[in-house]
Amino acid sequence: MTRPTHALVLAAGLGTRLQPLTHVRAKPAVPLAGEPIARRIVRRLAQAGVEVVTLNLHYLPQTISSVLGDGADLGVRVRYSWEQPQILGSAGGIRQALDIIGADTFFVVNGDTLTDFDLAALARAHRSRGALVTLALTPNLEPKKYGGVRLNGDGTVAEFVRRGRAAEGTHHFVGVQVAERAAFEQLERGAVAQSIGGVYDELIRRAPGTIRGHVADALFWDIGTLADYWRTSHELGGGQTLLAGPTSFVAPSATVTNSILWDRVVVNDHASLEQCIVTDGVHIEGGAAFQQCVLWMEHGRVVATPFQPESA
Repeated sequence: MTRPTHALVLAAGLGTRLQPLTHVRAKPAVPLAGEPIARRIVRRLAQAGVEVVTLNLHYLPQTISSVLGDGADLGVRVRYSWEQPQILGSAGGIRQALDIIGADTFFVVNGDTLTDFDLAALARAHRSRGALVTLALTPNLEPKKYGGVRLNGDGTVAEFVRRGRAAEGTHHFVGVQVAERAAFEQLERGAVAQSIGGVYDELIRRAPGTIRGHVADALFWDIGTLADYWRTSHELGGGQTLLAGPTSFVAPSATVTNSILWDRVVVNDHASLEQCIVTDGVHIEGGAAFQQCVLWMEHGRVVATPFQPESA
């Protein structure tokens, strides 16, 4: 097997912890320092030699398809797998998309987190070990926050454990894997199924050694909460205090301090924003002042939701 040229990006989730941002866009379409998460993921896959990327869609699907299109400007072909009327889960979504993916071996990448894990090294490890699934793992440095993957001495997965004391000394799955079609094709198409906590646990019991881990040091950005989003945006923005989409406008007399503006935002004369996130299409009236809040549109009016940028 050569390096996989196909990938599935899991993008069907509701992103409830990131509300109210996800009232406006599906989480993979949310911009980080001006570029949607999904575009960052697809660009990195293209750099790793992936030619065809499939995304499974459910919630606000048009917000994802509108930022990716057919993928031509990123150097890949983008396809979409629709999940309606329900989300099919981390394994059920893969099963639904198998024929669209169109490959026996492919990357699977979570569409709501980022990592710089070495995809080529992960693919080589998968190829050399003959596994059905190889998970990208890093040392679990935050066992109170993340569940863990416990490995056997030969690199096979022994078990998945919940966050907390049981996760101490384990590894953290960073949302990237190489998988074989055979791991999912026995599932009923259209049925809800999970990978970790479901299919993978069953494979560990029934066919030991088929689920493996590849451990390496890598960066990982979890964008689960508003505070995570704030920190990650500014980190990827190179420390800039104003992150604004190209279609946004700030009047010369307005004051915008340490804020994030999405697309089609207008900040009118003498308005003031401090530590705010302003989502698509919001117009700030002249003279209005907002501090530490998310501004978004609901039924044609601007809603201000307070948040603490540095809170955990």
